[in-house]
Amino acid sequence: MPTSFAPQPATDAEIALSYHARTKHSLRRYAAGPETLDWDAQPNPFREFVGSPRTALALTSDRLAATFAQLYGATTPPAALTIDTIALLLELSFGLAAWKELGPDRWALRCNPSSGNLHPTEAYLITAGIPGLDDGLHHYVSRDHVLEQRCRPATSPQRPSRLWLGLSSIHWREAWKYGERAFRYCQLDIGHALGAIAYAAAALGWRARVIEDIDSATLAAAMGLDRAADFAGAEAEDADLLLAIEPRGAGHAVTPPCPYTAADHWTGQANRLDRHPLYRWPVIAEVSAATTGQGRDVAEAPMCCPPLPIASEVRAAEIILGRRSAQRFDAKFTMCGDQFYRLLDPLLPRKILPWDVWTFAPRLHPVLFVHRVEGFAPGVYALPRHARAEQALRRALRADFDWQRVDGAPAHLPLYRLLPTDSRGVIRTASCHQAIAGDSCFAVAMLAEFEEAVSINPWRYRQLHWEAGLLGQALYLEAEAAGLRGTGIGCFFDESVHEMLGITTQRFQTIYHFTVGRALIDDRITTLAAYPGRTRNEAGALP
Repeated sequence: MPTSFAPQPATDAEIALSYHARTKHSLRRYAAGPETLDWDAQPNPFREFVGSPRTALALTSDRLAATFAQLYGATTPPAALTIDTIALLLELSFGLAAWKELGPDRWALRCNPSSGNLHPTEAYLITAGIPGLDDGLHHYVSRDHVLEQRCRPATSPQRPSRLWLGLSSIHWREAWKYGERAFRYCQLDIGHALGAIAYAAAALGWRARVIEDIDSATLAAAMGLDRAADFAGAEAEDADLLLAIEPRGAGHAVTPPCPYTAADHWTGQANRLDRHPLYRWPVIAEVSAATTGQGRDVAEAPMCCPPLPIASEVRAAEIILGRRSAQRFDAKFTMCGDQFYRLLDPLLPRKILPWDVWTFAPRLHPVLFVHRVEGFAPGVYALPRHARAEQALRRALRADFDWQRVDGAPAHLPLYRLLPTDSRGVIRTASCHQAIAGDSCFAVAMLAEFEEAVSINPWRYRQLHWEAGLLGQALYLEAEAAGLRGTGIGCFFDESVHEMLGITTQRFQTIYHFTVGRALIDDRITTLAAYPGRTRNEAGALP
């Protein structure tokens, strides 16, 4: 009698790798998504907790004197942890930068960029001993620039001022438009948000550090996301990461806050964002569950070379609040070579902003499609971000690539020319036919050390996307400081890019695209104040 064997359930690593494969776009088909969109029925972009006490926050970015150049040198005097400085941290990382209007349409722009401007990322503060702010768990509502207190501890003993900031994702906000590929975009947005926090903290003389090796259950409990009754009838939130934020030099251990107790007082009910969802994408919940976990790396010796100097003395707040995603580029504009080097330099993994936010080893490596950069032949270039990556990329990419070190590049910048060619058409096509990829000065495909990292620890699938988003945020702000604009591109034909580069295995995978150039402004769109009717406090100056 034949023996029958029940199929073995897929491992978490197999689920993550399978999800990535099934959500690839191709020239023949796009990843599964909604067949139609009703923009009048778009999910509410702002989460609120009805019944939670609210604390209004001041708007003080006009008083922040720190320049963008000072952020990299960590020369800004540390500000004290108070309700007003925390308000400024949130204003510069998650607050609204402006409102936009075109005809009957009106939408908000935030400091943290997001795929499709859908903003699945939510921010939570955990505070202890902060002057002017009650201890406990708070949720930030960017639309109103207020904190909602979700939990008030039963006791608040005297202790040093401490601040933690947690990030979560509401997957439905992205899935509503992007379908199954939305989980990727949510993780990229976490990386951008992480970068937004790091730069905003540096402007205050603070440092933000990811609490590594914290399990997902502890993370969800710290943000109150495991309280099912508080989310009854509303879209769930997925806990992503937790940061400790403190003035530079404070020297506190990077540890999570104390857990809540049964005696603590909880308030608030999550609002429902979409009352009539038309689709369901169960694969998102599946990959989310498979990639929970934690991770830690053995610290590598960081690069010691100082960053390239920044000529601009523009205030950091102006750069951060002025950041926009370009919608169109001037296809005839050529950027200067020194600007190009300056944009690439912060991508190197030093122990300074933004890479001091964690100790994870670098696993992403930009491949650059250079179109119009002064002193550079158009073509394909590579920037391996650690010493071992160059040889690995040489083996993985096309055998006929030149791998010529770029003459005149800063000695510490490992920039290689792979192929002299006009790549505007191929990268435009590979980036879902988007003109911004070819009309820019240069475009980037971020190659991740993929299969081995995800197979060993499926949680790395999230973290690789966070690293890509963090790279993107550095490019956004550096482009802004140079008088240029950037745009993240999450839509690309994965295997077309791999075929172009000669990638035949999953050892490396492209997981994010980015592009930089001189933006063309649509004069039909009106820009309005971020918080109309509220005035910023002009008295005095912050460091």
